[in-house]
Amino acid sequence: MSKQTYTVAVVGATGAVGTQMIAFLEKRDFPVGELRPLASKRSAGQTITFRGQEIAIQEATPEAFEGVDIALFSAGGGISERLAPEAVKRGAVVIDNTSAFRMASDVPLVVPEVNRHALQKHNGLIANPNCSTIQMVVALKPLYDRYGMDRVIVSTYQSVSGAGWEAIEELQQQSKSVLSGEVMECNALPQGSLHYPIAFNVIPQIDVGLDNGFTNEEMKMVNETKKIFADDRIGVTATCVRVPVFRGHSESVYVELQQDFDLTEVRELLANADGIVVQDNLSEKEYPMPLQSAEDTRTFVGRIRRDLTHERGLNMWIVSDNLLKGAATNAIQIAEALVEDGLVRRG
Repeated sequence: MSKQTYTVAVVGATGAVGTQMIAFLEKRDFPVGELRPLASKRSAGQTITFRGQEIAIQEATPEAFEGVDIALFSAGGGISERLAPEAVKRGAVVIDNTSAFRMASDVPLVVPEVNRHALQKHNGLIANPNCSTIQMVVALKPLYDRYGMDRVIVSTYQSVSGAGWEAIEELQQQSKSVLSGEVMECNALPQGSLHYPIAFNVIPQIDVGLDNGFTNEEMKMVNETKKIFADDRIGVTATCVRVPVFRGHSESVYVELQQDFDLTEVRELLANADGIVVQDNLSEKEYPMPLQSAEDTRTFVGRIRRDLTHERGLNMWIVSDNLLKGAATNAIQIAEALVEDGLVRRG
């Protein structure tokens, strides 16, 4: 990596993903010359620790991006829509973790292991895909390249950390309430005015419902997968479910490939792919689980088996830490690729 250093802003520095972004800038030794943590006005003045130093959080305003080279956004779509263009205007490259720009035709939607080449076309703004999409396309990429792909059916089992700190705390409190015989308070899940318990429950809704009967989260997976592979012909359908797990998303994925396949070759393709760990030995009870994937940046794949009713059908179980590979790490990997490929725009 270049010895040149960069001024890096993190918008949403106090949030669940923002804190992970800052941790991984340090852990991966990203060439940060100045870290500029940004958040809401009420968080301004608080401090975060980076490389052993206390750094004051600043209010996220247009002027706060003066002199910034790379801006990592994870503070909600509304903030991104308002401030990301201001950061770009001042010469920064924005890597946005919200859904605000993902489907914009002039904004690359990037998972470095899958479509790093798309960074070449950035105009100062790059979108980080949805966490559930990221881990799936990482696992699909080697199969897509080798066999081609007709159809994907995915059912997700998504942890509460995907909904932020409030949902994490609510699962903790509800679990305590149930075990002590107290009444549960429900304020976080699902999104909207009516909420349900998540402790000892599953909620088959993530994000708002749409007129087509799908949720926004489900349509993100459909549309983002097609964009990342640059292939509108792939048929994708999704059911997204919130489960009482603190951290780590799991997915049951069924894919119909264009060519027949050998299961041994499939396992080898996955095992040799960047960022994938194969855990696939049912007789030894070896398969991915969210507890084991926590704090790991890789994508875990198991329960690999041929469909019994379709000669080109393949079933997989995919697990990843949604706060890391599903959000923070993917954004940092994009930043690393920008540096390595000389694509950081200087103000």
